[in-house]
Amino acid sequence: IDSTMEGHMDQTEKAFQKQSAVFVGRTKALGKRTCRGLRYVKNIGLGFKTPKTAIEGSFVDKKCPFTGNVSIRGRILKGVVVSTKMNRTVVIRRDYLRFVSKYRRFEKRHSTVSAHVSPAFRVKEGDVVTVGQCRPLSKTVRFNVVKVEEATESGAQRAKKTFRVF
Repeated sequence: IDSTMEGHMDQTEKAFQKQSAVFVGRTKALGKRTCRGLRYVKNIGLGFKTPKTAIEGSFVDKKCPFTGNVSIRGRILKGVVVSTKMNRTVVIRRDYLRFVSKYRRFEKRHSTVSAHVSPAFRVKEGDVVTVGQCRPLSKTVRFNVVKVEEATESGAQRAKKTFRVF
């Protein structure tokens, strides 16, 4: 490893990855000198804790609500992770009941939501996640994962299509 790249973040992309809030080219130590260098982390509020992996990690994600330039505002939703095939994006299934007045009964319905997931979280299919609304991050993504509740071993296999109301 080059000595000038010691304190820098994970470099896995072709372009140089850096946090926009941190100046990389400083030569003098400012305040406390840390072995890893400076890192920008913020508290998103709304009662959600910043994960330790976001504070101590070395990933760079400009769409992460904890380390990037995205604010959580608007709706907070909960759902089950159906697909993790996309890069840093998950598909969430939200189940709900709709009342049919003619028959005076409820019918089961579901909707899917695409959400950006920060590298601070390890998400598997079947996990229950809480997502917060943010600005549009891509054509279909308008939500960001802010909390993950891991699924149990037995519940993970059948969680994909089962009906769960939160």
